[in-house]
Amino acid sequence: MNSSERNEVDDRDSVSSESTDLHIDLPFNDAQAIARYEQIHNKFPGSKPEILLSDVHPSKIPTHVAVIMDGNGRWAQERGFPRVFGHRNGTASVRTAIETCSKIGVEVLTLYSFSSENWARPSEEVEALMELCIAYCDGQRDDLLEHNIKVRVIGRRDGMPERVIESLQALEDTTSGCTGLTLCLAINYGSRDEIIDGIKSIARRIQSGDLQIDEIDHNLVSSSLYTTGLPDPDLLIRTGGDLRVSNYLLWQISYSEIFVTDCYWPDFGEEQWIDAIKTFSARSRRFGALDSDECEQEATSQS
Repeated sequence: MNSSERNEVDDRDSVSSESTDLHIDLPFNDAQAIARYEQIHNKFPGSKPEILLSDVHPSKIPTHVAVIMDGNGRWAQERGFPRVFGHRNGTASVRTAIETCSKIGVEVLTLYSFSSENWARPSEEVEALMELCIAYCDGQRDDLLEHNIKVRVIGRRDGMPERVIESLQALEDTTSGCTGLTLCLAINYGSRDEIIDGIKSIARRIQSGDLQIDEIDHNLVSSSLYTTGLPDPDLLIRTGGDLRVSNYLLWQISYSEIFVTDCYWPDFGEEQWIDAIKTFSARSRRFGALDSDECEQEATSQS
């Protein structure tokens, strides 16, 4: 346990409603925790991170979680059903993901819904996935609006059926003014395509004289990607057990913590979400540096 974690544990105790505007008991009562709880409750009325994550300091709750929703087909086949049956059941886990993230204070949820490589799957499965996309967009639009969820779609729209594009656009337009959870759907998405498109946009600016080569930096590249304006994912979850990132958010996940579970996506419920967040919160994110304990050990060894 590093020194910051020891301080957080020492600060744990309930705090009365006189100490905060939340009017609830909190498991952590340091100033940083109270401020974070208030931020979460203001953004997500009805959220309860202090209950669902009572042993997690709220500063350790990830802001952005990206998910590779894998295992739908295998889940169905192991039960004797066609793969499409698994995709249909996977939509229920999308609802659970949205609800759980809103309950615990995750602000951005990005779902790998359909990759640019998925076009290589059997045509029947691809057609079914496109129909599921339309059904989800049209069927959930009012509900997402009611729950203040803003939808953003990333990926290339060229090559997608017109009906799918229309449904996605309507969903984005309807929820554009929402201020709660941002649900980012990666559809016809490939990270290499995204990076190429970003390079092209930068090249055009250089060609037009609007940009100098020496002005290219990390921030410029990030702002040239589909995810511009969104924070990088703190946590990447992959269900289904495979140990790869599958051409997903390659630039953005440079320092993301990765959580892989054998659980298939249709079975990934609130309990699994809480486990993933707790695992994330226990990790020390150093971003290439040393944490405080390691610095102390290094200093001691050199003295």
